[in-house]
Amino acid sequence: MTDRPNILFIMADDHAAKAISCYGSGINQTLHLDRLATEGMRLDHCCVTNSICTPSRAAILTGTYNHVNGVTTLNTPIDNRLPHVAKHLQAAGYQTAMVGKWHLGEGAAHEPTGFDFWSVLPGQGDYFDPDMIEMGKDIHTSGYATDIITDKSLNWLNSRDKTKPFFLMCHHKAPHRAWEPHPKHKHLYQDDIQIPDTFDDDYKHRAKAAAEAKMRIKDDMTYADLGLVQPEGGDEVGTPQSPGNLNRKIPNPDDVSDLRLIDKDTGEVFTFDSQEALGRFKYQRYMKRYLQVIASIDENVGRLLDYLDEAGLSENTIVIYTSDQGFFLGEHGWFDKRFMYEESFQMPFLVRYPKEIPANSLCTNIACNVDFAPTFLDFAGETIPAYMQGRSLRPLLNGQAPEDWQNIAYHRYWMHRDPDHNAYAHYGIRNQRYKLIYWYNEGFDLPGTNQGGEDKEWELFDCQKDPLELFNLYHDPAYKDVVAMMTAALTDKMAEIGDIPMH
Repeated sequence: MTDRPNILFIMADDHAAKAISCYGSGINQTLHLDRLATEGMRLDHCCVTNSICTPSRAAILTGTYNHVNGVTTLNTPIDNRLPHVAKHLQAAGYQTAMVGKWHLGEGAAHEPTGFDFWSVLPGQGDYFDPDMIEMGKDIHTSGYATDIITDKSLNWLNSRDKTKPFFLMCHHKAPHRAWEPHPKHKHLYQDDIQIPDTFDDDYKHRAKAAAEAKMRIKDDMTYADLGLVQPEGGDEVGTPQSPGNLNRKIPNPDDVSDLRLIDKDTGEVFTFDSQEALGRFKYQRYMKRYLQVIASIDENVGRLLDYLDEAGLSENTIVIYTSDQGFFLGEHGWFDKRFMYEESFQMPFLVRYPKEIPANSLCTNIACNVDFAPTFLDFAGETIPAYMQGRSLRPLLNGQAPEDWQNIAYHRYWMHRDPDHNAYAHYGIRNQRYKLIYWYNEGFDLPGTNQGGEDKEWELFDCQKDPLELFNLYHDPAYKDVVAMMTAALTDKMAEIGDIPMH
């Protein structure tokens, strides 16, 4: 089948949909990413099944939920003997490659398999001059990680067997914490970024988990996060990020008159006249660094798109841009991810395939990351194996959602009260209007984890009337029937995928 499409899958790490200009937030400009939307389709409700890096990547690769593939936390690497989409495509005659962030474990039992070529970052990897593991050998590179990953992807595209279709997974480290921009982008975003309406959220009408999370911009960002000099000394310069961690959090004292923060590159000194001013400073510093890092991604996506144009491959190549989950950009006062709340739960998803996907199209149906692998196989003309739990998105991308499309997304986060973020374990579902979350609050054997013991809680949000998810309606008598409907749907979904309910 010489007309089978090439597949270029580009995935960032922690890239919020709101930080892509075609999603309409207005906080930045991503001209090259926007090309995919104007020349293809934007999905507005693509959801992650577990909003943390390693489990999301396993779900994308295998097309299965984490209780099936076994990758439930950051500390559970993938068994690389598992079948997955690259192995199926490789067996079907595709040339396959994985470049960039793998983050599914290291060593012979966990390194990439099913790829004709792979060159990956060990663990999280570094932004500058990163070490990499290439086909089992340690190598050192010079330069900026986003550029290097793109260079390696382009080199492989140029050297591949051009008689075969290709499947390339180009996985960027950026914009993962701590945000280290390329020097050429540090001049960007001189004006202040708009602060979210919920930045000063008091969490009064929410589950205990929201108030307990250690993901607040005001309280939990480190000197390294914001590119500041970390003073020497004891706790007076900030508490450790987590037990044993050398990075310290920037203090948030009631009296800020003696606080001096210093830019580690320029030596500029910052002082503050109020605690509120300090909080705004941290937000602006965070957001500008985050968006500057994204500028490099946008630039490098442009390089890949230009290559396809110049090589005459654009017409027959499916190009997808996504992130392994969403990210909080100050909403509810938070950074990071982990939660089923919308900013973390929503993955950006842009796709271009001129042969089938109309330009400037929009999909509002619910899609999930377990659907990606079946989609790739469907477009390649291959049978979707029975073990995959997702469903091909191809009909949705063609603008023709099947009548039996569920429009339900399931999410489960397993890492109860990890020492860095104190995020609570939970699971739940979202349909096109409501979201039901069960905070089951049971720990797992993680270093530093506090095991269980908290009261279990439910949350229900009416995402139509309350898109900011500020008011838990679970105990509102007016929503009694909705609670029953969503609880039944949650039970049915868990039975369908074989997860064990705890409610």
